[in-house]
Amino acid sequence: MAISTLADSLARSVERAAGTVSETFFEPVIRIGVTGLARAGKTVFITSLVANLLERGRMPGLVAAREGRIMGAFLQPQPDDTVPRFAIESHLSALTGPTPHWPASTSAISELRLSLRVRPAGLLAGVTGARTVHIDIVDYPGEWLLDLTLMAKTYAEWSAETLASQRRRDIAAPYIAIADATDTAAPWDEPQIKTLADTFTTYLHQARQTGLSGVAPGRFLMPGDMAGSPALTFAPVASPDRPGRRSLWREMERRFDAYKSQVVAPFFRDHFSRIDRQIVLVDALEAIHSGPPAVTDLQDTMTEILSAFRPGRNAFLTRWLMGRRVEKILFAATKADHLHHTQHARLTAFMEALTAEARARADFSGAQTASLALASLRATVEETREHQGAPLDCVRGTLLQPDGSRGKEAAFHPGTLPESPTSLIAAARQGHEAWLDEDYRLMKFAPAALQLKPGMGPPHIRLDRAAQFLIGDRL
Repeated sequence: MAISTLADSLARSVERAAGTVSETFFEPVIRIGVTGLARAGKTVFITSLVANLLERGRMPGLVAAREGRIMGAFLQPQPDDTVPRFAIESHLSALTGPTPHWPASTSAISELRLSLRVRPAGLLAGVTGARTVHIDIVDYPGEWLLDLTLMAKTYAEWSAETLASQRRRDIAAPYIAIADATDTAAPWDEPQIKTLADTFTTYLHQARQTGLSGVAPGRFLMPGDMAGSPALTFAPVASPDRPGRRSLWREMERRFDAYKSQVVAPFFRDHFSRIDRQIVLVDALEAIHSGPPAVTDLQDTMTEILSAFRPGRNAFLTRWLMGRRVEKILFAATKADHLHHTQHARLTAFMEALTAEARARADFSGAQTASLALASLRATVEETREHQGAPLDCVRGTLLQPDGSRGKEAAFHPGTLPESPTSLIAAARQGHEAWLDEDYRLMKFAPAALQLKPGMGPPHIRLDRAAQFLIGDRL
């Protein structure tokens, strides 16, 4: 029995190894991580990307599609049976149904495999036949990505940084009042820690609602079945001179370390470490609309995110990656359809400026980074109206009501972005609470009613160029 079991085990190991070799050399896999900061449109991006790869009539920017070398595309079961499947069918139905509406946001990891049958290009075209390229799309909340930066920090470092940033924000006043009144060297009790954690979590929710991006720990906002667990019940407090073993400080420190080891680490070990390409979706227009403090926070968040892609920076991540590194990172400003196309280059320049400092400081060991303004699903059309005797470039669409229902159709001019994005960032860094020379406004649009022709995916802006950056070289 033991010999038979051992033989079966060895046979399965050989089969798995052979499958890995076959997949590597004959059916390559590209694992794309898709994440987005709050309200960036991650679900819509994945849905539209997959739909437009299945029906490639709107993908001229993807070279293999333009050249007609993609012979077919089909969905397959994802390789990881323990990860929920991305609900592509229901999300696409929501966007293309009789009464189109935005699909519900996801709050946990999901995965989808799309396989492309591709003819080779160049000299190989007449020598080898078509091959299958698998694209595994890994969808995860942006807040989880921000948690990676916690792995390189001690509880003392994280507390000091978080409290310092909170003291600059009025919405943090209730938490700061409680934290300042807490004797962190005294023995701890559970009700006291719960009060601190609940008040801190309320602050995190308010920070996200006001347009701030760097909201971490991310699981505090979407705890799932871990709600109320000690690993999600801690908060930043001031460090005492000599904290005892039973002090509140030591217990908070222990829970912070548990959050890193039991919540954050498994995700990056099991999923993040296997990603080849990454796209980070950013609602940059929301940050600009929210004002200079939100832009400052967004730039700091971009710096934090970029640091997460430097595996040599953290010994724990270096061990897990085993020499693997993210090859390409795309930062995409979403909802470009909220602006007239004449401003899209300025929106892209703003994204590039947000990450310029971090890119200049970081060593990505060959990883390629890029910025792009896109709309995963175009919800507006452009028009030019006369205003005070001068032409005014606008976008027109169906307004989205606060309750999520569809409102009336309206034309809208959000304001003009400056030619140089550094003026926005400089004003933000100077501590201004509002823009001095422009009133940037933001409207929310419902998805437009669609009548898709055969071979055509949903309308978009530069989704094909994003696909070319992420997978074009492997096709």
